[in-house]
Amino acid sequence: MILAAGKGTRLDPFTISRPKHLIPIAGAPLIEHIINALKENGINEIIIVINYMGELIKSYLGDGSKFSVKINYVEQKTLEGTAHALYSCKDLINNESFIVVYGDIIFHPSVISNLISSYNEKYLGVILGVYVKNVKDFGLLITNGEFLTKIEEKPEINELGIINGGMYIFKPEIFKFIEKTEKSIRGEIELTSSINIAIKENEKFLVVRSEEDKWVDVGKPWDILDANKLLMDLKINKKIIHGYVEDGVHINGNVVIEKDAKILSGTYIEGPVWISSGCKVGPNCYIRSYTYLCKNVRIGNACEIKNSIIMEDTHISHLSYIGDSVIGAKCNIGAGTIIANLKFNESTIKVTIKGEKIDSGKRKLGAFIGDNVKTGINVSINPGIKIGPNCWIAPNTFVYKNVPRNSFLTQKFEVELKEK
Repeated sequence: MILAAGKGTRLDPFTISRPKHLIPIAGAPLIEHIINALKENGINEIIIVINYMGELIKSYLGDGSKFSVKINYVEQKTLEGTAHALYSCKDLINNESFIVVYGDIIFHPSVISNLISSYNEKYLGVILGVYVKNVKDFGLLITNGEFLTKIEEKPEINELGIINGGMYIFKPEIFKFIEKTEKSIRGEIELTSSINIAIKENEKFLVVRSEEDKWVDVGKPWDILDANKLLMDLKINKKIIHGYVEDGVHINGNVVIEKDAKILSGTYIEGPVWISSGCKVGPNCYIRSYTYLCKNVRIGNACEIKNSIIMEDTHISHLSYIGDSVIGAKCNIGAGTIIANLKFNESTIKVTIKGEKIDSGKRKLGAFIGDNVKTGINVSINPGIKIGPNCWIAPNTFVYKNVPRNSFLTQKFEVELKEK
């Protein structure tokens, strides 16, 4: 069971025009990577809970046959929490134990295999615990040896610990504890609350631990880049070149260059890099590690792209620099556009999310640009900036704060003409 109903508002501007589960990462949408990991572990019957833009998910995945799995969909008619989403699937479970995966996590397939191999029907369930450097904003797992004693939601502490990794195996008896669960202060029926109720009634949950380098919670814009890195390291382990590569192109490291992609002379590619079908790169470009170009992306002469995702049908014009950034679909980035990714004092980059400045923990971080954005020539964009969909940025503009969707940003300046 994949829980894929949420809106993902913290991933704005990308979730304005798509559900977060369809954000492209390392060759495929996020949810496809989850399905592939489940399939790799012998799970081929999948229930997906949908709500926000659910029709787009159904349209992309269909009945699952193109992925060699069987998919059923359940609509969570109102977004009332994870336990509510789980309970909506009760009639499809058939009194069998089942796996639950949150639809916004990326993980190494071995994480699921470890969960399955640890499952024991003596216990009500197994829960994934992930070691992280900072437990704030997650569900903290409090354990006694191998067993869970409590889940504490979003503790106000900044320290190392084991957090809820968003993956479980349950016996169907979990549903009776969901029925006992009241709404939280957030107005949701939360699965973590149901688990805490079960523990109070002497049920046991085994905690299976995983390291942070095998798991990413895609909850904030920069997490998209972390997930992309994890998957590229996992999936790109040799040169796979089906496209056209001109003489004079240098490829260093492992890459995927799909059919109908064109790489023009003078381009230097430093893997791992993924270049999709229909892309045209060059001439004289520098494509650096952990760059993913989606279908039909064009990179003009003498551009540098580093550790970035460029979504489908976007054009990056000549002499531009894109670093540590995510750029949406159908954008037109004007010649000489520069995205800064490092502050003078080399402090970590903060990004405004839902009105609050959040520290990304990253010294190098660029911009997050929604779909259908156009920038004029010589636009400069500060680190950590978000630009909403359907925006125009006038030539020679310096973007130092977020730009809301459907905006036209221009910078006032005067030009004085004098006689010589």
